Amino acid sequence: MPARRARYRGRMGATTQEWSRLPVGRSAIRHDVLLAAVLAAGLAVTVTLYGASGTYGDQQAPWWVSALMIVANAVPVAFRRVVPMTALVAAALAFSGTALLHVPELLLVNFTLFIPLYTVGAWCSDRVRAEAVRWVVIGGMFAWLFLALAFGWAVPSVLPNDDGALIPPVIAYSLLNVLINVIYFGAAWYAGNRAWAAAVSRRELDLRTTELAAERERSAAQAVTIERVRIARELHDVVAHHVALMGVQAGAARRVLDRDQEQASVSLGVVEENARTAVAELRRMLGTLRADDTARPDRGADGDGTASVDAPSTEGTARIVEVVEAARSAGHPTRYSVVGDERPVPPTVGAVAFRIVQEAVTNVLKHAGAGAAADVRVRYLPEALEVEVTDDGRGNGGHAARCGLGQVGMRERVAAVGGTIEIGPRARGGYLVRAWLPTD
Repeated sequence: MPARRARYRGRMGATTQEWSRLPVGRSAIRHDVLLAAVLAAGLAVTVTLYGASGTYGDQQAPWWVSALMIVANAVPVAFRRVVPMTALVAAALAFSGTALLHVPELLLVNFTLFIPLYTVGAWCSDRVRAEAVRWVVIGGMFAWLFLALAFGWAVPSVLPNDDGALIPPVIAYSLLNVLINVIYFGAAWYAGNRAWAAAVSRRELDLRTTELAAERERSAAQAVTIERVRIARELHDVVAHHVALMGVQAGAARRVLDRDQEQASVSLGVVEENARTAVAELRRMLGTLRADDTARPDRGADGDGTASVDAPSTEGTARIVEVVEAARSAGHPTRYSVVGDERPVPPTVGAVAFRIVQEAVTNVLKHAGAGAAADVRVRYLPEALEVEVTDDGRGNGGHAARCGLGQVGMRERVAAVGGTIEIGPRARGGYLVRAWLPTD
């Protein structure tokens, strides 16, 4: 599949060189800037409160140093999706500087480091560099932690030494700090990788969706082409009959023109009538065959877009009763009624009516459920022939299965004679196919 060019390896540590979540749009950048501003305001409040509580006592940093560190901690968040790896390194340095310079802030700086660390895992497509940068930052933080703990152990008066405790306070304090940092950095690492894996899954789903949509378009175009070839064959069958008859009658009129003018007149009348019929059939069908694909018909029941039974193209309304009898013999109670006075219809209209009933009844047999009842009606209207096939829908859920490629044939055939068709579930249950076919 050519559209899928991105290469993925694994889920948590997938690597891709041809797809990236970055760069992001202006809206995402605005959100990051807003988040940084909110964190800066929160840092200003917490620094003031920690300072008032005397966190570092006499060693507390001057106010202007605290102000600089507030900015240094907040700015990387604003650029976390513009330059994620640089933002992470800057956030780590600002985090360390806040502690080394005794800036009174112990709460929100954890968020200003966590967010860039998460972002590198969630947004960077170069997974090797992303893992390397995160390992360097996390390794540096743990080295600093162990160094601080080592200095703490060198000062016996820092924590009380209770010889009767199950775990000495110094050891408990050290293990607690290590555990907190493992949870902290582990959560940032895991959350970032999961976010990246989710983005990769969405990307693959989008690619598959695009490919499936393109395949549906190709299938629909192929179905239309196949059906138009079939219509062209029926056009040949119908029109060739009239043209052949015209040739025979014209020849007969030429041979008896001098001896029997009355018979010649009758033959020429037949030629005239068939010529008009042939022209009418050509006008109905060639308009559709020459039209561009400005609209795709819906997909129907059969996978190949053709009628279920390859009946001869000259089939007409007289054989609809055979389809009804076939449905009855298959165990489906099927009623057949004719409304109005029966009259001859153009051959193409009769063929289309037969094929519509044939396809609709076949769908009842396939999808309406065992023993489903069907109703076939043929109405002779003043200027049209209407065929209708309904079922009682005992299949319960079979309607969705009818939306295959078989409806392509029905819609194309009806459009070829200038008619209209209605296909779909009925409000009271079951399924409806109703076609209106002009006869004049």
